[in-house]
Amino acid sequence: MSESPRPPQYPVPPLLDLPRRRPRGRVRWWVWAAVTGGGLVLLGILMLSLALDPGGSRRATPDGRAGASALIEEIVEHGGAGEKIALIEIQGIIGGPLRGSAGMVDLVRDQFDRIASDPAVKAVVLRVDSPGGEVLASDEIHDSIRQFQDRHQRPVVASMGSLAASGGYYVSAPCRWIVAHPLTLTGSIGVIFHGYNYRGLLDKVGIRPEVVKSGRLKDMLRGDRLAEEELPEERAILRDLIHQNFDRFKQVVQEGRGGDGANAGGRRRLAGNWEEFADGRILSGVQAYDLGLVDELGSLDAAVARARTLAGIGKARLVTYRSPSRLSDLVPFLGIGASGEVRIRWDGWAPAAGIPEGRLYFLSPLHVH
Repeated sequence: MSESPRPPQYPVPPLLDLPRRRPRGRVRWWVWAAVTGGGLVLLGILMLSLALDPGGSRRATPDGRAGASALIEEIVEHGGAGEKIALIEIQGIIGGPLRGSAGMVDLVRDQFDRIASDPAVKAVVLRVDSPGGEVLASDEIHDSIRQFQDRHQRPVVASMGSLAASGGYYVSAPCRWIVAHPLTLTGSIGVIFHGYNYRGLLDKVGIRPEVVKSGRLKDMLRGDRLAEEELPEERAILRDLIHQNFDRFKQVVQEGRGGDGANAGGRRRLAGNWEEFADGRILSGVQAYDLGLVDELGSLDAAVARARTLAGIGKARLVTYRSPSRLSDLVPFLGIGASGEVRIRWDGWAPAAGIPEGRLYFLSPLHVH
């Protein structure tokens, strides 16, 4: 049987250089790389937080704050000696919330407890830069300062910054010595109650409040009432409360400045007419010095030098104490509460930045919104 003829062979044209499709695996690789990188960053932040405060949650007090023993000592200025001077700062509205769950009163109290347990700390400098704040919070800080000096016989020197008005002066008054800069704004001795009546706005938008109350005065100073609904005794009751706290303020000044007699240790004595200036007005550091409300004009350095003199020491390290850092401090826009709740916080955006209503304040009128 004869062999069949082979088909003709034609040359094969060269393959066209078509663009290749990107494999899907490469896209997945980039996704996994991003996820893995983000996880490593969060893990690193967590490990750093634990390194800054190992076991900090175990040392917390029952109310959630760090507690005196958990405070971290930091050196502000090296003095080359074993003695220390502690620096405590009072900044912003007194009574306002601070980092974590601790308020200003708790933090100041913890700092004084920590200082009391360290015999190397011979004196305290209280750096005040505040327009004042809540009446109760100011009084509690005042009591912490007074009790510390009475129990441990270590001087506390107040150093007023740019502003130490109203409650800012209230917490300075019990200090053994007060130093103010000549340009410090201080004084504003008085009490204020602040609120709003928004009934006119409600009437414009057609909203009518419905109130059921147990007594005539239960809705005293409610913000949605008509002017004619206000009872005459309401203002009298509020004035009595304000004058009671105002008398307490003047008593604190009298006791803190050593009474009407000559002040010991070279301190300035109160001017005989100082109460004429206790009408809420703002005073400069120079005016406060002339009235005997402060003892010395100078800066923070002058206050530290005075603290060394009162403590009878030469060189000393200037130290401060801070709460231990936590994960929510390292990632400022992420707040993690003690209950485990996660909150998103955008600092600087405050649609209702005014002070809370319905409270009495030792507060500069310049800071009432």
